[in-house]
Amino acid sequence: MDLYNWLKAGHVVFVIALMAGLLVYPRYKIHQLSSQPGEALFETMKKSSGQLRMIILNPSLVLVWLFGLAMVYVDWQRGGRLYLEGWFHAKLLLVLIISGLHGYFIGLGKKVDRVTGTVQAKTLRMMNEVPFLLMIGVVILVIVKPF
Repeated sequence: MDLYNWLKAGHVVFVIALMAGLLVYPRYKIHQLSSQPGEALFETMKKSSGQLRMIILNPSLVLVWLFGLAMVYVDWQRGGRLYLEGWFHAKLLLVLIISGLHGYFIGLGKKVDRVTGTVQAKTLRMMNEVPFLLMIGVVILVIVKPF
């Protein structure tokens, strides 16, 4: 049994969960913005996005990082030099941006919940595409290893 492969499997599972959550969460907030506080749609989207955040998004982000760091550690213990490769640094930068985007989305979501009026549906629609674009970059870096 190869520990590294088990760690990689866990990492991929939680990357998929995180990406799914990051692609759905802004859509929930867009629907929430299309209604008024107290209306059924507003309250349903508020509750659903809160559950998505607490059950999927936050735990997945933590587990992606834990599994990823564990993979780097195991690689290093085996004499690997993964942490020195250029593609890995570029991937890490994109992962940091995705992590920051997670926080940004959660912050926007909390503003929608508080009905501050500062969040526009147009902003959420545009930002909704960013995680997917970043994920494309990460996948290319990991699979192709262009540098």
